Amino acid sequence: MSIYYYYYYFLQDNNGSNKQDSHVGQEDENTDRGNWSSKREYMLSMIGYAVGLGNVWRFPYLAYKHGGGAFLIPYTIMLAVAGLPLFFMESSFGQFCSQGPINVWKAVPILQGVGITMMLVSTFVAIYYNVIIAYSIYYLFASFQYPLPWSVKDCNSTALNVTENQTCQNGSTAGQSPSEKYWDEVALQRTSSMNETGPVVWHLALCLLLAWILVGAALFKGIKSSGKVVYFTATFPYVVLFILLIRGVTLEGAKDGIEFYIGSKSNLTKLADSEVWKDAATQIFFSLSVAWGGLMALSSYNKFYNNSYQDSIIVCITNCGTSVFAGFAIFSILGHMAHVYQRPVSEVADAGFGLAFIAYPDALSKLPISPLWSILFFVMLITLGLDSQFAGIEVIATCLQDAYPKLLKSKRGIVTTAVCTVLFFKHMMLHIYFCRLLIFKCYIFVNISTPQLYRCWFFFFFFFFFFFFL
Repeated sequence: MSIYYYYYYFLQDNNGSNKQDSHVGQEDENTDRGNWSSKREYMLSMIGYAVGLGNVWRFPYLAYKHGGGAFLIPYTIMLAVAGLPLFFMESSFGQFCSQGPINVWKAVPILQGVGITMMLVSTFVAIYYNVIIAYSIYYLFASFQYPLPWSVKDCNSTALNVTENQTCQNGSTAGQSPSEKYWDEVALQRTSSMNETGPVVWHLALCLLLAWILVGAALFKGIKSSGKVVYFTATFPYVVLFILLIRGVTLEGAKDGIEFYIGSKSNLTKLADSEVWKDAATQIFFSLSVAWGGLMALSSYNKFYNNSYQDSIIVCITNCGTSVFAGFAIFSILGHMAHVYQRPVSEVADAGFGLAFIAYPDALSKLPISPLWSILFFVMLITLGLDSQFAGIEVIATCLQDAYPKLLKSKRGIVTTAVCTVLFFKHMMLHIYFCRLLIFKCYIFVNISTPQLYRCWFFFFFFFFFFFFL
């Protein structure tokens, strides 16, 4: 029980300042840091943090890649034996200590580096995540045109039809679809290699600035302001997914897309492949954002006797259910796209940036009133990204305020503005000017699956288990 006495007598009595934060409400139980204005705001923030872009652009691809409906078996098992326990441990630890990821590890001084690593991970994720939001903002603005700019054929090439290796503008080939050429040549203005820097892409820089302004404004008063924003950002994606699903299932070829995703073609023999189980575990950890510090930071503003176990179950089930639901909305329209091009669904299905900015926009451009569907889709991507970004910046700001309470406790707006400003200029240097897309493409699809990350989650689970029962 030593850890409990440590937190009660040390952390609570040595917060470094008796000055109350200007954002702390009169009814808040924690008069030093404040609490969520309501349980609803906390739950929406947690759901928004857990349900992100990976639910829409990564899970459906993994499902069809690994046997369709059969993939749900390892996915559910990994949720039960690893995802949910880790989610509960991290959120309950933050709630019990009412501290950010760095301060909670003062209970075990030798492991304080774990908290620092959590903040660094959240920082790195924030550095690439807001660029995705910026891309979505750019495509949102581009959607206010008819016809959609990525639906126009160039170089006399037919979409998804490989022809001669003729060179188009900026080195693209005639075999590229219009949406792929638009992504490479217009949106990214991508250079041919990482050794070529190229000019600043100003339309992306301005969209990135707008993305950071949105994040900074929502978090200016911490959870008191972000808690109000999530009423829209956490619920709107479900409205759009439902609309896209209803529209998708009415299209020709939708049945083929759904069958390909999770229908009767499910392959149970895939369960014998270790790669399937590895991808299931990776998707669970990546989707729930375990060990990144966000769960701990958000739950640290809970009231002490909040039922974190019940909350964890609700959030985890909602997260996984959203992944499955999103797959139906995605593949019903991809099935229609395959029908239009008279090609197998496997040749139009993609994951990550290929799905979000090439395949799906191409599919939406084939629908009547295509700008409307495109606008809805990219607003959904923006809200999904913002919810996850809120928690990431909250980790950084919370850690800074907990580390320097005398200096920063009553200056939340300044802290948030400073963090967003610094990260914006890091974005400009690392992504927009130097290598743009390449860094975080490598990060998501290579580093996220490395054995080192599994070791990190293993040790995180081990130390949490050990010290909770110390």
